Amino acid sequence: MFEHLISKARLEGFYSHLRSLGFEGITPHSKGTTSLVFRARLNEKNVVIKLQRPDSPRRNFAREAEIIKAVEPFGVTPRLVGYGLFDGLEYLIREFAEGEIILHADLEKRHLFEITAKTALLDRLGLDHGQIQGGKHLIIGEGVYLIDFEKAGWRKPKNLTSAMAMLFLSDNAISRRVRGKFGIDGEFLNEMREELRSYKRTGKLSGLLGLLSRL
Repeated sequence: MFEHLISKARLEGFYSHLRSLGFEGITPHSKGTTSLVFRARLNEKNVVIKLQRPDSPRRNFAREAEIIKAVEPFGVTPRLVGYGLFDGLEYLIREFAEGEIILHADLEKRHLFEITAKTALLDRLGLDHGQIQGGKHLIIGEGVYLIDFEKAGWRKPKNLTSAMAMLFLSDNAISRRVRGKFGIDGEFLNEMREELRSYKRTGKLSGLLGLLSRL
């Protein structure tokens, strides 16, 4: 999977490094624009390991690790396991978020409330995730997790409004499925727009939560 992105010797060296730290069952999982992603186990817990791609000049895992440590007490994202350097490349390890990305998940009403609560919490913290609306970074399982804070920053946040746009207001595969499952009509969407305008003005969630409770 990664043969054209990292040499076999360098990859085997990374595996040996991880095994020396106690990780087992290390397997390639996926690749992104800046990272190679692996799955592994540590003390019977599933983890995800992101290694900086050798062809990527960006070094931002240290910053992402700091952000994860700041928000993990609130249950927004899986716990950080570690950060380090191997052969000049950054790597970040976190617990695995059990579930499906929101595009493939069977959303229930409780998930909508949890997405609302956790994105509003990030807003209150002043942290903007930056990639919510694409849907790939929202994991739905027994609970809801936001993952991959690589592009997040302490700037004017728009987490909740981005999430509500993705779920209800935009025209995409996720919103079409949500609108169909919950029988959402144009009147509901107009009320949603109004409640989001109110939220942006006041920071209050009561109107939005009341609207979702009607689903």
